[in-house]
Amino acid sequence: YDDCLLFFRLGDFYEMFFDDAKEASRVLEITLTKRDAKKENPIPMCGVPYHSADNYIETLINKGYKVAICEQMEDPKQTKGMVRREVVRIITPGTVMDQNGMDEKKNNYILSFIENEEFGLCYCDVSTGELKVTHFK
Repeated sequence: YDDCLLFFRLGDFYEMFFDDAKEASRVLEITLTKRDAKKENPIPMCGVPYHSADNYIETLINKGYKVAICEQMEDPKQTKGMVRREVVRIITPGTVMDQNGMDEKKNNYILSFIENEEFGLCYCDVSTGELKVTHFK
């Protein structure tokens, strides 16, 4: 997920690390801290509360960033050792489906193109539901 800012779920927060943390802290104007601050190479990190993450994600999307959401797939209280986590969603300016995250005065298009013996083209304005499909030789 090199082209995304990774929101990594840790309890009640989404944390970002390394370059993602540096970029997110700058864009979101949140505090950049360090993990293992007393070690020789501390890890840059920042975080946002889980319950208000949508607002931060919306800000990033509106500024053209992609966000990958990595969730805890197990209850940490029920798990011994590492908690299994998976990226469950990638949010981009073209995939925002929540009306709260969309500018009502702008269209939000997604496009698909296929080339075989024929060409196919499909686009959808996800803000209005308008869908157009065509094919040609």
